Amino acid sequence: QVQLVESGGGLVQAGGSLRLSCAASGRIISTYAMGWFRQAPGKVREFVAAISWSGGSTYYADSVKGRFTISRDNAKNTVYLQMNSLKPEDTAVYYCAAHYSGSYYNQNAYAYWGQGTQVTVSS
Repeated sequence: QVQLVESGGGLVQAGGSLRLSCAASGRIISTYAMGWFRQAPGKVREFVAAISWSGGSTYYADSVKGRFTISRDNAKNTVYLQMNSLKPEDTAVYYCAAHYSGSYYNQNAYAYWGQGTQVTVSS
């Protein structure tokens, strides 16, 4: 059973920062490319960022590029999403996912998902 657990969400003012973490069981983080998705109230789930198996390649949605940074520490089986210059539009439940096959930008390409962590940006 592959388990992904997100943490680090919370309430922050616009312009502030948060770092989300995704901890995985076994060696799932070191084996799969990983991604972050988010879903805001009344909106569909959307791609945020992804990182390759080795961490050598990263991918970002245009809406977060330059503000968010995805990284991974395979030795700790953990993926991170550093979020800076947060905007109210970033308010959403953020999900960590392990990639299986297909486009990194497509949620259907991911095989395993965490439970999500709430990020709320005020002002």
